[in-house]
Amino acid sequence: MSAGPNLARVASLIGDRARADMLSALMSGKALTATELAMVAGITQQTASTHLAKLLDRGLLLLEKQGRHRYFRLADGEVAQMLESLMEVSQRISHVRLQTGPSDSALRKARVCYDHLAGEWGVRLFEGLRKQRMLTVVGEGAELTRGGEQVCDDLAIDTQKLAALRRPLCRLCLDWSERRHHLAGSLGAALLETFFTRGWARRRRDSRIVVFSAAGLHALGKYFGVRM
Repeated sequence: MSAGPNLARVASLIGDRARADMLSALMSGKALTATELAMVAGITQQTASTHLAKLLDRGLLLLEKQGRHRYFRLADGEVAQMLESLMEVSQRISHVRLQTGPSDSALRKARVCYDHLAGEWGVRLFEGLRKQRMLTVVGEGAELTRGGEQVCDDLAIDTQKLAALRRPLCRLCLDWSERRHHLAGSLGAALLETFFTRGWARRRRDSRIVVFSAAGLHALGKYFGVRM
């Protein structure tokens, strides 16, 4: 018997198509009800409840209760990172060349990955932070420099508060569509939230797609050296 992690158990949970669809929907970072997840997966609510119970039991999901309502979300960023990595592998080994439409193109351009920015613009943001020497890559992680702290101060992002969290400040996340890294961790989440609150970007309704405004694209260049 293997003494290592039980990969087969996790793989069997994700391998079911309905559960995979529900987990993918929760990559938006939003909490969803069993009814909403059943609609996403194209199954009955009773069947969805059975699937969700298994995901809860194995620690892939968390349940939040608000009054009579029950909301499900991914357990943490590590689960989201695992799913993003699986999407990258699935894209790479697929034998069928997909014909992508406008929605797929927009999803590849910019999207929410749990709570941080992914897609082409997420990768460009990360590369901009590196080239402007706001971040230094250390092994498989990254560290914020003094220059990066100054930019965060300019944007009213409290990096000391973020660093005090149990979550890593800066973490690399492999982007499934770009196959390069984007920035995750508490800083990645804080940056995306700043983009939303300042009106530089918005999330398309009922979607992971992120759309940047002209002001937002200008801000990416001004603060992070991201070229159009």
